[in-house]
Amino acid sequence: MVLAWCSVPKEVIISLRSKLFIFGETLLDKGTGTKTWRERGIGEAKILRHREHGRLRILMRQEKTMKVITNHALDPRIILNPNAGSDRSWVWSAFDFAEGELKETVFALRFADSEIADEFKTKFEESQKEMEKLLAGEDKEDADGTADEAAEALAGLKTTEDDAAGDAAKEE
Repeated sequence: MVLAWCSVPKEVIISLRSKLFIFGETLLDKGTGTKTWRERGIGEAKILRHREHGRLRILMRQEKTMKVITNHALDPRIILNPNAGSDRSWVWSAFDFAEGELKETVFALRFADSEIADEFKTKFEESQKEMEKLLAGEDKEDADGTADEAAEALAGLKTTEDDAAGDAAKEE
């Protein structure tokens, strides 16, 4: 699935420079249960739309190394909360794929000022609504009958040589 995102052009909904923090255990605190905020990197936080299937995701790369520091779907269930001590940052939790495996992570994204943070929140929430409509539409009924045609075509396919040989004998 990751390759699909790389090979298809993406549409950038918004791209804002920010600093990303994650809440979790450090290497020294592994297993102790002590969690703290730590900086993950600085770069452009982007909301991207896949051009083929229209799904949205958040992607952020480290500024100098271009290493992916966050990469997750923009789930309609994600709730942006204001950070307790700042009006220019947002906190949320999501299943992140930045390190090659899905891992639930708590993020904080801090912007240069509160107007930029509000702009991000507005676009984030608009994108969530769009994603919710998209996900709801995937289960729509087949109005033009293309699914039935595909099902009939698949029913006619044979999976083994015995099935194909049996059908040839019936035709003779």
